[in-house]
Amino acid sequence: MPTSIMKAAVRDRYGPPEVVELREIERPEPQGDQVLVRVHAASVNRADLDGLYPRWQFTRLFSGLRTPRVKRIGLDAAGVVEAVGPGVTRFQPGDRVFADLSVFGQGAFAEYVRAPERAFAAIPPGMDFEVAAALPHSAVLGLQGLRRRDGRTIKPGDRVMIVGASGNVGPFAVQIAKSMGAHVTGVCSTAKVDFVRALGADEVIDYTTTDYTRTGQRFDWIYDVDAHHSLLRWRPALRKGGAYVTAGGTGSLIFGSMLLGGLISRATGRRMGMLLWWKPFDPGDVARILAMIADGRLKPVLDRRFSLDEVVAALRYVDDGKAQGKVIVTIIP
Repeated sequence: MPTSIMKAAVRDRYGPPEVVELREIERPEPQGDQVLVRVHAASVNRADLDGLYPRWQFTRLFSGLRTPRVKRIGLDAAGVVEAVGPGVTRFQPGDRVFADLSVFGQGAFAEYVRAPERAFAAIPPGMDFEVAAALPHSAVLGLQGLRRRDGRTIKPGDRVMIVGASGNVGPFAVQIAKSMGAHVTGVCSTAKVDFVRALGADEVIDYTTTDYTRTGQRFDWIYDVDAHHSLLRWRPALRKGGAYVTAGGTGSLIFGSMLLGGLISRATGRRMGMLLWWKPFDPGDVARILAMIADGRLKPVLDRRFSLDEVVAALRYVDDGKAQGKVIVTIIP
């Protein structure tokens, strides 16, 4: 294969994972402040699937009404710098880097990816590419969902509920909350109860048998990774002065949270709404996550590995709700 050609996961239309194809495309060259990275590992996020369908039809106003403007997919990438543009000052060929490409055109499911140097951070010595690829999107969401816009976060002894504790973001949130001294209740399906308990959760609720919004308990913090209930339904489960944060959900629930969150918060004395202060791959939060991994407070959980040729199967595995932790797409074994 000529060196100017690479394999990449591409889609030309909206739909399920099966619309994705692995194609040979021209390998990009870095210009200006851009960095070209040879990808060693990538990871699948729920956000990859949300963008495929797309889950929220209103996003077509930005991503393309009839067909997607961005053809390549994949947010999280880890690899080695292959080449740099003339304006690059932070990296050089051979450096090990990772990135969340949410706002840089995506494209992690490929042999190479190109983005501005500000998209990347250095991988710490001793950390392998698969672990690095698991962190950029989900770990940052796990951390930021436990902190309000004003900087307030959970305190030792707080009672914290993580809804969606077994997927991409939840395992990070459970461990982070525990490391901060919280009493953590995780919510998941029957098949994943033992997994969530092994993460360190003090209590685990099976959502297939129990209404987790009506347990009789009150929480200081509820992080609902993917909302399935309105804000008003959650109010009795939240203590006065507590916080409810969601990172996603159906279109109607997202609009409800955005439009009514402020009103409900002021009326009830409980902060409730969307995670609108999300900052993808924020350097400070990335540094904090790496520090927690270094001292053993946080351990990324890798579920299964797929090759680049199996990228559709990897997406389907996550879309079917089978994942317990992060799913890795290995580009270079």
